[in-house]
This record gives sequence, structure tokens and C-alpha cells, in this order.
Amino acid sequence: MALGISPLVDFAFKKIFGSPENVRALIGLLNAVLDRASPIIAVEILNPFNYQEFADAKQIVLDVRARDDQGRSLNVEMQVSRVGGLLQRLNYYACSLYVDQMQRGGNYWTLRPAISICFLNDQLFRDTQQPHHWFEQVDMTSGRRLTGGIEVHTIELPKYNLLATKISQASRIEQWVYFLLKADQHETAELRQMFPALEFQAAIDAIDRIAAKTEDRVMYDEREKAIRDQQWLMEGTRMEARQEGLQQGMQQGLQEGMQQGLQEGLQKGRQAGVLAGQIQLLQRLLQQPEQPLEELLQLPTEKLTAQHADLQSQARLRNT
Repeated sequence: MALGISPLVDFAFKKIFGSPENVRALIGLLNAVLDRASPIIAVEILNPFNYQEFADAKQIVLDVRARDDQGRSLNVEMQVSRVGGLLQRLNYYACSLYVDQMQRGGNYWTLRPAISICFLNDQLFRDTQQPHHWFEQVDMTSGRRLTGGIEVHTIELPKYNLLATKISQASRIEQWVYFLLKADQHETAELRQMFPALEFQAAIDAIDRIAAKTEDRVMYDEREKAIRDQQWLMEGTRMEARQEGLQQGMQQGLQEGMQQGLQEGLQKGRQAGVLAGQIQLLQRLLQQPEQPLEELLQLPTEKLTAQHADLQSQARLRNT
């Protein structure tokens, strides 16, 4: 029977990667993301898992803060959906980690890199299929990097296309992404066979304990429900905004269409002018190439009506 425990849920994520007894799992995850020539050997978890953090079902605790054996400060978090200001917040966290290193009377040369890492179960950059972005300070002219300072990493989980049958051949970061996305769909023994490395075994042990322990399972279920409710509210707000925007756009388009129809449709007829204006607006809303008004006015009214109806259907489907 599948475990049914998803590492995407904040309670599970924090218990897997934020518990000192599972530090091997955190090290493996960090090395997979950073992929440096000198891998991390040890980390100190600065905000270890604490049941009290999750006592309030409405509270969302997502991050794991740590310091590695090279003195770097790290913040790792899981986000189930894209939220406004995410990149700014990640940058702020990294800057805070960097600044907090400086003690009164300290020297700047003692500062070590501060790294913010976000796993996102959503698309952040919709214009590219690149799943992992690594940001740092760069000179825009020469391309020279200002190393040893601030880093921000975003990993967009849905952009990975992974199959269980090929997971053994995948890279470490791909294996961790599959684990985060699909661990809840597998049995413990199956996961152990798929991921024999020690860091994965530590993560599997943590999931197994959550599934077996009544207190953990109850708290996990509460957090999963809270996250689901939050996603529902966010999606509902987005849908309402889209519908309102479409209605406003349609109303504006009607006015534009009437104006254009009165001005340029005197010879072709008022109805053709209105339809042409509305067609142009719908094409803009749907991000389609906008046909010139002159071209539209050459079409028979019946064809304009059919094209207008088709665009309206596309607009309605886009908002469902």
C-alpha cells in the first residue's frame, strides 16, 4: 500500500529535511541543487523541526535554515504555489542570512555566501522550460560574477518530466524532484529499491515514521488540508479577477467596436463595424495576432458573426 505522505506538504518537508536525525537527507538535497566541486560534508540545522511550530493549523512553516561545513548560510523552502513577491522574498532571506553573519567589530572578509533555495510546485517563469534557475550578482557588461555573496536558486518541479522506470539513470536533482513529487504514490520497499543512496534512505525513514505515528499522521493531514484550502482560496481569487477583467474588456471592446463601427462602418454597415471591433479586442485578450480593421470589414457579416462567436468560446474556455 502506498505511503500517502507527500514531501510537498510543509509538515513532511520540515520533518524530513529539518530534523537533526535526518541531516544526511538535507546534505544530499543541498548537494544535488548546488552541484559544487567541493560537496557539503556536514550541516548544522539552525531551526530544527519542532511540533510547536505546527500547533496552529493556519500557520505555514516552510523553511529550513542551516549552516554547512564551509560556513555558508542556507535557507531551503517548499512552496506549493506561486505567490506574489516570491523572488523578492527569496532575495531578502538570502540578504538577511548574509547580514546576520556580521558581529559587532567583525571583519567583512569573514562573511561567507548566503544561499536561498526554493522548490516550487508551480511555474514561476512561464516563458521557458528551464526548471532550475541560479541567480547571483553579475556584471552586466563583462559577465564577471561577484562570488562569495548572495545566491538564489529556484527549482520549478512541474517542469521536470520524470518516469519511475528511468529514475536510476536520472541526475541527483532529478531523483530528488521525483521523490518530492511522487514519494506518496509508492510503498516503502519500492522507494528503498528505487533510491538506494543513503541520503534517500534517511528521507524514506522519515516518511515511514510519519505514516506510522498517529500524532504525526494527524498533524500531516491537518497541514495538507490547510494547504489545500489556501490553494483553493488563491485560485478562486485568481478566477474572479480573470472573469472581472474579461467582462471589463468585453465592455470596453463593445464601446470601441461601436465607435469604430460608426466611423469606419458607415459604408459597410454598423453591425459589421461593431463585430470587427469586438473581434480585435478578443484577439488582443487571447494574445492572438490582431487582424486589421480593413481586412475584417471586407468579410461578410455572417463570417464576422461566426468568427466572433468562436473567439468568445475560446475566451470562456480560458477562464474555466
